[in-house]
Amino acid sequence: MPESPAVPAARPTPSDLAALSAEDGKLVVLARGARGRVGAVEGAAVRDQDGRTYAAASVALPSLTLTALQLAVASAVAAGASRLEAAVVVTEASTLDGAGHAAVRDLSTDAPIHVAAPDGALLGTVVE
Repeated sequence: MPESPAVPAARPTPSDLAALSAEDGKLVVLARGARGRVGAVEGAAVRDQDGRTYAAASVALPSLTLTALQLAVASAVAAGASRLEAAVVVTEASTLDGAGHAAVRDLSTDAPIHVAAPDGALLGTVVE
Protein backbone atom coordinates (compact mmCIF):
# COMPACT_ATOMS: atom_id res chain seq x y z
CA MET A 1 0.00 0.00 0.00
CA PRO A 2 1.40 3.42 -0.82
CA GLU A 3 1.81 5.77 2.08
CA SER A 4 0.24 9.19 2.10
CA PRO A 5 3.04 11.70 1.45
CA ALA A 6 1.35 14.25 3.73
CA VAL A 7 1.35 11.98 6.77
CA PRO A 8 4.55 10.23 7.86
CA ALA A 9 4.56 6.58 8.87
CA ALA A 10 4.55 5.94 12.60
CA ARG A 11 6.89 3.45 14.28
CA PRO A 12 5.12 1.27 16.83
CA THR A 13 6.53 1.02 20.34
CA PRO A 14 7.36 -2.66 21.04
CA SER A 15 4.65 -4.38 23.09
CA ASP A 16 3.88 -7.83 24.43
CA LEU A 17 0.90 -9.63 22.89
CA ALA A 18 0.02 -10.97 26.34
CA ALA A 19 -0.38 -7.35 27.48
CA LEU A 20 -3.34 -6.87 25.14
CA SER A 21 -6.83 -6.96 26.60
CA ALA A 22 -9.09 -9.77 25.45
CA GLU A 23 -11.01 -7.29 23.32
CA ASP A 24 -7.83 -6.04 21.60
CA GLY A 25 -6.73 -9.64 21.10
CA LYS A 26 -10.02 -10.23 19.30
CA LEU A 27 -9.14 -7.37 16.94
CA VAL A 28 -5.87 -9.14 16.06
CA VAL A 29 -7.84 -12.29 15.18
CA LEU A 30 -10.33 -10.33 13.08
CA ALA A 31 -7.58 -8.45 11.22
CA ARG A 32 -5.67 -11.66 10.48
CA GLY A 33 -8.87 -13.24 9.19
CA ALA A 34 -9.69 -10.31 6.91
CA ARG A 35 -6.17 -10.40 5.45
CA GLY A 36 -6.12 -14.17 5.03
CA ARG A 37 -9.55 -14.51 3.40
CA VAL A 38 -8.51 -12.55 0.33
CA GLY A 39 -4.73 -12.88 0.48
CA ALA A 40 -4.37 -9.12 0.97
CA VAL A 41 -1.18 -7.27 1.83
CA GLU A 42 -2.68 -6.20 5.14
CA GLY A 43 -5.74 -6.62 7.31
CA ALA A 44 -7.16 -4.35 9.99
CA ALA A 45 -9.89 -4.21 12.59
CA VAL A 46 -11.28 -1.42 14.76
CA ARG A 47 -13.63 -1.27 17.76
CA ASP A 48 -16.02 1.66 18.13
CA GLN A 49 -17.44 3.42 21.19
CA ASP A 50 -20.23 0.84 21.47
CA GLY A 51 -17.92 -2.18 21.26
CA ARG A 52 -18.85 -3.02 17.69
CA THR A 53 -16.00 -4.31 15.53
CA TYR A 54 -15.20 -3.78 11.87
CA ALA A 55 -12.60 -5.71 9.89
CA ALA A 56 -11.20 -5.03 6.44
CA ALA A 57 -8.42 -5.91 4.03
CA SER A 58 -6.39 -3.58 1.85
CA VAL A 59 -7.86 -2.70 -1.54
CA ALA A 60 -5.77 -2.10 -4.64
CA LEU A 61 -7.80 -1.39 -7.77
CA PRO A 62 -6.86 0.71 -10.78
CA SER A 63 -9.27 3.43 -9.61
CA LEU A 64 -9.15 2.96 -5.82
CA THR A 65 -6.41 2.23 -3.29
CA LEU A 66 -7.19 1.98 0.42
CA THR A 67 -5.19 0.63 3.30
CA ALA A 68 -6.93 -1.95 5.44
CA LEU A 69 -7.05 0.51 8.33
CA GLN A 70 -8.63 3.22 6.17
CA LEU A 71 -11.33 0.78 5.05
CA ALA A 72 -12.01 -0.49 8.57
CA VAL A 73 -12.39 3.10 9.82
CA ALA A 74 -14.63 3.96 6.84
CA SER A 75 -16.82 0.93 7.59
CA ALA A 76 -17.16 2.02 11.21
CA VAL A 77 -18.10 5.57 10.22
CA ALA A 78 -20.58 4.30 7.63
CA ALA A 79 -22.24 2.27 10.42
CA GLY A 80 -22.55 5.35 12.64
CA ALA A 81 -19.41 5.20 14.79
CA SER A 82 -18.26 8.53 16.14
CA ARG A 83 -15.27 7.34 18.20
CA LEU A 84 -12.82 4.44 18.16
CA GLU A 85 -11.59 2.60 21.25
CA ALA A 86 -8.79 0.64 19.55
CA ALA A 87 -7.40 -0.45 16.20
CA VAL A 88 -5.18 -3.24 14.89
CA VAL A 89 -3.36 -3.59 11.59
CA VAL A 90 -1.73 -6.85 10.52
CA THR A 91 1.05 -6.21 8.05
CA GLU A 92 4.49 -7.26 6.92
CA ALA A 93 5.67 -3.64 7.19
CA SER A 94 7.64 -2.45 10.20
CA THR A 95 5.78 0.86 10.38
CA LEU A 96 2.17 1.95 10.48
CA ASP A 97 1.18 3.65 7.23
CA GLY A 98 0.45 7.36 7.53
CA ALA A 99 -2.95 7.22 5.86
CA GLY A 100 -4.31 4.56 8.20
CA HIS A 101 -2.85 6.33 11.22
CA ALA A 102 -4.53 9.58 10.16
CA ALA A 103 -7.90 7.85 9.62
CA VAL A 104 -7.90 6.47 13.17
CA ARG A 105 -6.84 9.85 14.58
CA ASP A 106 -9.76 11.51 12.78
CA LEU A 107 -12.04 9.68 15.23
CA SER A 108 -9.83 9.30 18.28
CA THR A 109 -6.68 11.04 19.46
CA ASP A 110 -5.95 8.43 22.12
CA ALA A 111 -7.02 5.04 20.75
CA PRO A 112 -4.12 2.59 20.69
CA ILE A 113 -3.19 1.30 17.25
CA HIS A 114 -1.61 -2.14 17.59
CA VAL A 115 0.62 -3.32 14.75
CA ALA A 116 0.98 -7.08 14.35
CA ALA A 117 2.88 -9.39 12.02
CA PRO A 118 0.97 -11.81 9.76
CA ASP A 119 1.44 -14.59 12.32
CA GLY A 120 -0.27 -12.41 14.95
CA ALA A 121 2.89 -11.49 16.85
CA LEU A 122 2.54 -7.97 18.21
CA LEU A 123 5.20 -5.67 16.74
CA GLY A 124 4.18 -2.69 18.84
CA THR A 125 1.59 -0.06 19.60
CA VAL A 126 1.22 3.51 18.36
CA VAL A 127 -0.39 5.74 20.95
CA GLU A 128 0.21 9.24 19.61
